[in-house]
Amino acid sequence: MRLAFVVMMLLASALPARAVERVALVIGNGNYGAVSPLDNATRDAALLAGTLRPLGFDVTLVENATRDELIRAVAEFGRRLRVAGPETVGLFYYAGHGVQSFGANYLLPVDTELTVAADLDLVGLEAASVLRQMASARNRINIVILDACRNNPFEDIPDMDDNGLAEMKAPTGTFLAYATAPGAVALDGTGDNSPFTAALADAMQTEDLPIEQMFKAVRVEVIRQTGGAQTPWDTSSLTQDFVFKAGEELSPEAFAEEQLWKSVAPTRDSVQIMLFLRSYPDGRKAEEARALLKEVMAEELSAPAAPQPAAPAPVAPAASEAELMEAARAAGTPEGYRAYLDAYPEGVFAELVKIELAALETRTGQAATPPAAAAPEAPAEPSVPDIFFDRPLSLGSPQMIGRTITEITQGTPLYPPIEGLPDSAWKDQSCSGCHQWTREALCDQGQTYVSDAGSRALQKEHPMGGTFKRVLRQWAAGGCR
Repeated sequence: MRLAFVVMMLLASALPARAVERVALVIGNGNYGAVSPLDNATRDAALLAGTLRPLGFDVTLVENATRDELIRAVAEFGRRLRVAGPETVGLFYYAGHGVQSFGANYLLPVDTELTVAADLDLVGLEAASVLRQMASARNRINIVILDACRNNPFEDIPDMDDNGLAEMKAPTGTFLAYATAPGAVALDGTGDNSPFTAALADAMQTEDLPIEQMFKAVRVEVIRQTGGAQTPWDTSSLTQDFVFKAGEELSPEAFAEEQLWKSVAPTRDSVQIMLFLRSYPDGRKAEEARALLKEVMAEELSAPAAPQPAAPAPVAPAASEAELMEAARAAGTPEGYRAYLDAYPEGVFAELVKIELAALETRTGQAATPPAAAAPEAPAEPSVPDIFFDRPLSLGSPQMIGRTITEITQGTPLYPPIEGLPDSAWKDQSCSGCHQWTREALCDQGQTYVSDAGSRALQKEHPMGGTFKRVLRQWAAGGCR
């Protein structure tokens, strides 16, 4: 796996900023007198209030509220939002009985008594009144969470036989979440909390998780816990991003280190880990990287040595290739050299032909004039230039001619040994510090390029340049002398 290095300097500024103030009203009604009580409603409200406070919310917790207490709490909530200003995030959570009648939703105080459906708005609190209070503040984000459709306590009253809550329309900038789908019934839960609120409190702890993705995670968890019997529902008209728990804000350099480490760690490649440590010797992930490097190297040392394949026989150019090359040299024209490359793009002499062709076109800007002397009737087959490990090269790029293979490998690389590596980790460095380029190791490389698979390998860039790969191939073809 090649190392990927992604630098996104502006990402931190693009993340959603934490609101100046967060205001929440959390209500849990469970101790009903005239209707069936709920075991978990007050515990759910306490759990959520305790979850929201460390997340920066100024929380008002109201438990077992009568109708008057419920109305006062909602009115005070609206006032607090208006005072806090337009940048405030408002959150309303309700756990308890909730019913719908004629398409409207009502939250039930603990002193509710009802005999006819027409009296519902006199004994309950219409949920839309909460939305009106939040809309009056004109703040940027409002969140309404209703765990309030656990059963219908008035199913025997005419016109009160609808289950669950009706879906509501909310003003722009509002996120509405229900414990279950519209018209369905949610579970109070057999443990200390309802499945919905337990999953919600847990999901709020995930750093940098957008609210839409967070409630999707809650939905998946509740479906799993209830065996598909309950499916949470939400609808959104938000126009800005929001996360409950923001992660640590990183500097551009620390963010770049994090992204690089995410690419390096899964490879478990000792060379890549060492290069990472060279770039960030005192970084946030340095200790983790050193521990992983120690583990990987221990594995490598204990692994049995892989059997070494027999070295392939040196490859010599075919007679037809040699003849075409000699004809191109005798003609001395760009057309002749191009004809060779068309026939043998990966031939033994391909790199030399490219160098000669480039030189011709640079000197003349046009096809060179053929020499006056006629081509020999029977051109002699050229031999592969002799290349020795410790003798100066007579072919290759201008930077290589006159230097030995040893001297080249001890020099500074032309390209990064791993794509995406910071310049500080390889520029003005010796490649011998990254690779143990002994004579035997380089011979193995060259033999790889000689093989069929080596033709594909030759297409990939080498730290010392593509020409160096071809020199290694010819050296290996001659027996690595």
